[in-house]
Amino acid sequence: MEEFRPRIIVYYLPQYHPTPDNDKWWGKGFTEWTNVGKAKPLFRGHYQPKVPADLGYYDLRLPEVRAAQVELAKEAGIDGFCYYHYWFGGGKQELELPFNEVLRTGEPDFPFCLCWANEPWHAKFWNMDGTVSKRTLIDQQYGNEEEWKLHFEHVLPAFKDKRYIKIQNKPVFVIYKEQDFEEVDKFITYWNDLALRNGFDGIYFIAQRSSGLDDSLVSRVVQKGFDAVNTVGLWVARERNRSFLTKCMDKFRQLVLKLPNVYSYARMYPSFLSDIDRLENVYPTLIPNWDHTPRSGAAGYVLTGSTPQLFSEHIRQVFSVVEKKSPEHQIVFLKSWNEWGEGNYMEPDLKFGKEYIKALRAELDKYKAKYNR
Repeated sequence: MEEFRPRIIVYYLPQYHPTPDNDKWWGKGFTEWTNVGKAKPLFRGHYQPKVPADLGYYDLRLPEVRAAQVELAKEAGIDGFCYYHYWFGGGKQELELPFNEVLRTGEPDFPFCLCWANEPWHAKFWNMDGTVSKRTLIDQQYGNEEEWKLHFEHVLPAFKDKRYIKIQNKPVFVIYKEQDFEEVDKFITYWNDLALRNGFDGIYFIAQRSSGLDDSLVSRVVQKGFDAVNTVGLWVARERNRSFLTKCMDKFRQLVLKLPNVYSYARMYPSFLSDIDRLENVYPTLIPNWDHTPRSGAAGYVLTGSTPQLFSEHIRQVFSVVEKKSPEHQIVFLKSWNEWGEGNYMEPDLKFGKEYIKALRAELDKYKAKYNR
């Protein structure tokens, strides 16, 4: 029996430290914890606020915190962090400090890659009628080859780091919204050329997609130069489980009752996978939970009833698809390590402790025992 050992890469949010811009926009000392800590239950049985346990309300400026996160990730069997990378053009960045420190100090000694979160930042205001008003804080600029070279030279030291995750001698680079980047095909060609000049065999580009998940999507993305697609089935699952009547009821809940849209995790997780996840160059995503209300209040989308046991069932479902692939494509993303403001995290909280971490490790150990018989 061939060995099955999925490579699990988990998204990592570096929002847990103050920045000058966040101080200016939201008030002195703002971090993701500001929204997390003031969250309130909005309906009976709503698990809010979610309170961190082992790591507390940490500050990512502290190397001890970053080291402790890695120890927990290793305990879970995770193979590396995929840090969200905010590059808005012309050298403008946000939330870069934690990753820069990881790169500068060489610690923690744990694999990593980058996901370019290529979208503008908006201030969102939820109105009494349920509509959303936006004010642009930072726009996303893509520029031309001069801009692309500046961006490449910025990330090149990371690509050259021995910890950087590579496939076929290509540094992995995820693009969050490839559909928003009109010249992404030219960008990919340009970066691949720069990578070849710097001793790599190119860049391993992965497009993250959460909509339109069908065979034609994969073909279109590959034609642009991407090597693979990372599917995030959270929103697809929601639409699959929404009849016309459900959509009407959701609107009524938001506009009249001022309540978020609520769905059962047990009902939703089987729909996180799509038919295309069986393809070799499509990497599915594990999703432990979701609750956007700390950020959006009644406009949020909430999964209820997630437990470590149900998460284990979800893991087994994903692994059953991935184990049929060739070893180099046995890759699974996990969303996320620490997106507390979206109720989407693996770190211990006061309700479940380390049970989600233990659930992932247990499923990995089952497959290890199965394939080592």
